[in-house]
Amino acid sequence: MGAFNDWRWKSFTIKLNKTDLKGDWWSCHVYVPLEAYKMDFVFFNGGSVYENNDKKDYCVLVEGVMDAFAFEDFLLEEKHRELQKLAADQAERERQEEERQRIEAEKAATELDRQKARLEVEKRRAKLQGAVKEAVRFVDNVWHFEPSAFKGEDLVRLYYNRSSGPLANASEIWIHGGHNNWSDDISFSGRLVRDERKDGEWWYAHVIVPSGAFVLDWVFANGPPGSATLYDNNQRQDFHAIVPNAIPEEMYWVEEEHRMFRKLQEERKIQEQARRAKAEIIAKMKAETKKRTMKKFLLSQKHIVYTDPLDIQAGSSVTVFYNPSNTVLNGKPEVWFRCSFNRWTHRNGPLPPQKMLPADTGSHFKVTVKVPLDAYTMDFVFSEKQDGGIYDNRNGMDYHIPVFGGVAKEPPMHIVHVAVEMAPIAKVGGLGDVVTSLSRAVVDLGHNVDIILPKYDCLNLNNVKNLQFHRSYSWGGTEIKVWTGKVEGLSVYFLEPQNGLFWKGCIYGCGNDGERFGFFCHAALEFLLQSGVHPDILHCHDWSSAPVAWLFKDHYMHYGLSKTRVVFTIHNLEFGGHLIGKAMQFSDKATTVSHTYSKEVSENSTISPHLHKFHGIVNGIDPDIWDPYNDKFIPVCYTSEDVVEGKRAAKEALQRRLGLNLSDKPLVGIITRLTFQKGIHLIKHAIWRTLDRGGQVVLLGSAPDPRIQNDFVDMANHLHNAHAKSARLCLAYDEPLSHLIYAGADFILVPSIFEPCGLTQLIAMRYGSIPVVRKTGGLYDTVFDVDRDKERAQAVGLEPNGFSFDGADSAGVDYALNRAITAWYDNRDWFNSLCKQVMEQDWSWNRPALDYIELYYSARK
Repeated sequence: MGAFNDWRWKSFTIKLNKTDLKGDWWSCHVYVPLEAYKMDFVFFNGGSVYENNDKKDYCVLVEGVMDAFAFEDFLLEEKHRELQKLAADQAERERQEEERQRIEAEKAATELDRQKARLEVEKRRAKLQGAVKEAVRFVDNVWHFEPSAFKGEDLVRLYYNRSSGPLANASEIWIHGGHNNWSDDISFSGRLVRDERKDGEWWYAHVIVPSGAFVLDWVFANGPPGSATLYDNNQRQDFHAIVPNAIPEEMYWVEEEHRMFRKLQEERKIQEQARRAKAEIIAKMKAETKKRTMKKFLLSQKHIVYTDPLDIQAGSSVTVFYNPSNTVLNGKPEVWFRCSFNRWTHRNGPLPPQKMLPADTGSHFKVTVKVPLDAYTMDFVFSEKQDGGIYDNRNGMDYHIPVFGGVAKEPPMHIVHVAVEMAPIAKVGGLGDVVTSLSRAVVDLGHNVDIILPKYDCLNLNNVKNLQFHRSYSWGGTEIKVWTGKVEGLSVYFLEPQNGLFWKGCIYGCGNDGERFGFFCHAALEFLLQSGVHPDILHCHDWSSAPVAWLFKDHYMHYGLSKTRVVFTIHNLEFGGHLIGKAMQFSDKATTVSHTYSKEVSENSTISPHLHKFHGIVNGIDPDIWDPYNDKFIPVCYTSEDVVEGKRAAKEALQRRLGLNLSDKPLVGIITRLTFQKGIHLIKHAIWRTLDRGGQVVLLGSAPDPRIQNDFVDMANHLHNAHAKSARLCLAYDEPLSHLIYAGADFILVPSIFEPCGLTQLIAMRYGSIPVVRKTGGLYDTVFDVDRDKERAQAVGLEPNGFSFDGADSAGVDYALNRAITAWYDNRDWFNSLCKQVMEQDWSWNRPALDYIELYYSARK
């Protein structure tokens, strides 16, 4: 009994025969495959008695091209082919299942069409029966037909006595006609002529009787359809005539039901084709955007490191280029490359350190590495010596580049968000958007995400699918009911303490929010522990779920959650500083919502001791919610290819809705909370500046402070009187109107005094509106001035996309706004190309999600 290559290949069992050799020699023939580098075997009696070399087995080395390492690659290639076949088989099964579902859906839709046709015909039949009762063959001295007996498709003359009604003095007489109680609206029309052979004012028109008509319906008028101003409509009863020789009624209704059914089917097919075509276009645009974003991600460290080829393929060789002049290894005489794969977990372990050689250009060094077939990521750092010394390990994050086409897939991480907001069911600010959109993007990258949320009594449950009771548990002297459901495709656990802490009718503002959310954080950790759930990452947000960080470290990491790491995100440092500082201390990694904001707050006493684990990652927007190609709130859907036409239609719709002049003027939109943070004094000045420049301005937003709200109410009253056709202030939130402003405005103004990230400018660009912003926080990281920031934009793989200013005074906002409006007036072609350009930039969660994945892995190191 034997096999090859440590019993891993081509096992065999062969019966031996006694030979003629001297002694007790037995033999058999064994086929040695080309893939063998070693044959392993034992002898046995066909039953349970073995001769296995004292349990060490026998082995014989095989001469050939194969060795242990080559065999590993061979096995991986075999696995690769097997996986490809399995994938093809799975794809075929999915295609067949999709086809089965399509056929079932088609059957159901067809049956629904039949029911609709049947009901519609029954309604029309009932109406027609009433019309038949009112219909006659003629009315003396008013109208009649010649011949008097006719049927469908006959040509007849309809006579009308002009002197019998209100058209006695009309210079023209027209008939507007239909049939079967106007079932097809107007189905015939024509101008009447006078019959000179008859006495009196008799006029006639030739009429072809519609096929299937039981009753003819008509009115007389002084002009053709759409142009008439005077009618004889039989005192608003219309005229109705019996068709004497109509087809049998039952036959007609059977045919009518068939006709209605065919019409419904055709309409549905057209709608389905349009829906499918639109979905294909959206999927294609998403895929192209993701591809561009991945390329930018791979090039994001190009000033330090890049690869050739850029997309690393498993089983191929890759050359890594490194520029130490931009790192801690600047000026070192040697650079050593230390590499492994699969987040440093590859079965072969790290590669031996390799000395990098000078590249042909500039200050770069290079090294070439063979990428194994079972790699899904390439991991490396650089050092000054073979045995270490100073390392460039990307500030503890290491360098990681994805590998494509391998036989092994990256094992999914399990991330649990503990949060008090989640869009759209419990949204107050940007935190709720981040929890939902980041989670969806991470799931799209192949990882598992759960969200733990309080079960407020004010939750918008219309957006929760399959809400059901999950279990109960006790903690803190109270029973906590757990509910599960799906929100935007994400798995959510809702915790409902029976002590009523979340039965307040609101999310914030209860006077004891610290107590409420502290209880929730502890209850969330207890739920994980009692459920036996051991996530890789616990992600908590702002002061409201900050207690998760230290409660976990103090009470739970020693009781079964030892592999879990805590990531904490600051969305706004203005609230809960003490709690945020404590979470910074206990978290494994911390983030905030833009790189510049992370620098702006780095000297804050709650942040500064922890800069080694603090990172800025810009937020994204959800491209499914903010999508001008698939937006029900705008009049014409558009892409970057027809942005000019789309925005023109949106501007006109916005002007009509708000009562502004329908004129081609630069329109500035402002969508904001009216608070000091948002630069309300700059907003006021910008409104007047826009009007001075002949533009229009629309503001949508409200103030939590009644004094500020009243101040803007007064301003609105003044503007609506003095500039009624150029300015409109809408001082309450209106979701559909916000979409229309983003699409219809030429510019979106965001003059924030401070802005951790900001989503307004990102949404504006998604709709082809040009942002005008103050250079702070995330606004600085995402908006690159067309006149001053070309190099800064190119450094992150972008083109300039807006107008910005530095100061917090009127001169600053004038500097940016005047340039923007002047560009609109003086160089419209360039402005339109800028609108197209900003639409094609990716401000979704594609890139931030990749950065968060890197951060999660770094936390787990």
